Amino acid sequence: MKWFYKEKAPSTLFYNTDLHAHVLPGIDDGSQNPESSIALLKALQSWGIKQIFATPHVIADTYENTKESINAAYNILEERMLQEGIEIKIRYSAEYRMDEHFRDLLKEGESAFIPLPGQRLLVENSFMQAPIDLDEMLFQLMLKGFQPVLAHPERYRYYHAHKEIYRHLHNNGCHFQVNLLSLAGYYGKEIKEIAWWLCKNEMIEFLGSDLHNLDQARAIGEWLATKEYHKAAEMLATIQNDQLATY
Repeated sequence: MKWFYKEKAPSTLFYNTDLHAHVLPGIDDGSQNPESSIALLKALQSWGIKQIFATPHVIADTYENTKESINAAYNILEERMLQEGIEIKIRYSAEYRMDEHFRDLLKEGESAFIPLPGQRLLVENSFMQAPIDLDEMLFQLMLKGFQPVLAHPERYRYYHAHKEIYRHLHNNGCHFQVNLLSLAGYYGKEIKEIAWWLCKNEMIEFLGSDLHNLDQARAIGEWLATKEYHKAAEMLATIQNDQLATY
């Protein structure tokens, strides 16, 4: 009976701060309305999360979100949270695709970005191919005082046969944020294998829900009740998520 409880009972995360979630309504491919946002926030809260950094996409020609559009969506959600009595703390940043629009933002300078605490900036590659000037863009970010955090590096399949690239990026100062869903196998076997390889090789600074919808929330909730999750929690006990906390 004791074994059954450990395997099946709902569990909570071993950290309290999520730095990657698409919960702001109507501005990217995540939550499409305040009702969906509230449902996602309730899921995060049930896992023990006390603070969320909403990180809507900033992608050329697709989601060219600005400080103004992000703040407007945040205000809508904040008002709904007050109505619903949701007490989880929420702030916003963004997830920046390193593309031509990102290059323009780099030229504008530091004020063009919305960083996480500690001047950390969540960035991502295209899922089709890495930018040819990736090293240069990361270097320019560092020169401007930012700490680049590469979102879900395990999901870039073009790196899977070239693990030395992960080592190169990490050794040159780029931090990695791996998705909970990757460790759980939500995106498939290959991505799961790379996520666990990064875990075993101590190249993960942050974990993120990268939550877009309730299907993903259910998958995370189910995984938190498994032995595999508890193994990940033990291996990743020193991740830096809660260094971002402002509560």
